[in-house]
Amino acid sequence: MMQASFLDIHAASTAFDGMAQNYDATFTESMIGRAQRNVVWDALQKAFRHGDRVLELNCGTGEDALFLTKRGVSVFGCDASARMIEVAERRKSVEAPSSSLEFRVLRNEDVGTLMPATRFDGVVSNFSGLNCVADPSQVARKLIHVVKPGATMLICVSTRICLWEIAWYAVRGNFKKAFRRFRGAILAHLGEIAVPVWYPTVSAMRRSFAPWFRLRSFRAVGLFVPPSYVEPWVRNHKSVLARLETMDRIFAAWPVLRGMGDHVLLEFERTG
Repeated sequence: MMQASFLDIHAASTAFDGMAQNYDATFTESMIGRAQRNVVWDALQKAFRHGDRVLELNCGTGEDALFLTKRGVSVFGCDASARMIEVAERRKSVEAPSSSLEFRVLRNEDVGTLMPATRFDGVVSNFSGLNCVADPSQVARKLIHVVKPGATMLICVSTRICLWEIAWYAVRGNFKKAFRRFRGAILAHLGEIAVPVWYPTVSAMRRSFAPWFRLRSFRAVGLFVPPSYVEPWVRNHKSVLARLETMDRIFAAWPVLRGMGDHVLLEFERTG
């Protein structure tokens, strides 16, 4: 298993700095990105209501924060990438200039440095931010000091077993990529920068956040909807994507299958 280091952390923030300006065009606004994010947004709408105060980890360009703040939720968004925060601030000034939305450059591992006047009603971490953290329990220990008892936490991470990825690369004879997540950790190349990425199991995530957070439920995100690298194929098969989204709505919470999507959405509750 890879161990995290200062250089690893710096590499990750540098890599995402380089992706920031084009991130929305390449993922947020993509067909697959939108299809997968809609699943998370359905959960956000159910979990949080007008007047809630939510902490968002690895907020990226602010897409989820803007979604919540437009529904009356106050959001404090953090990201290790200064360039991502710059894009988020720019989007806020255009899309929600009068909102109670705040962004800050802050790594997930440093969330304990926050000293909120009022503890948060919930936490959100979308699309694999915690896959860049070697030991999620270190984040969990710090979150308990900034969130209220009973708070809901929604975490979306890349899974250990992704049926789409296995099939996509296996039929092309690339078995190394087909089963790369099985190793639990890999070096992912984001542009020219190698970044360590961990693939925890649902059981491992449950243990990492216990006893401070209780896992209430989880479901697949991208069970039949494919990973983002399949976007060129999807653009030529738009009607197929609509059917795959319908299948996700039906099967993504089924036992066994719910842990085999491109991502898994975990819903925790703060105990105590």
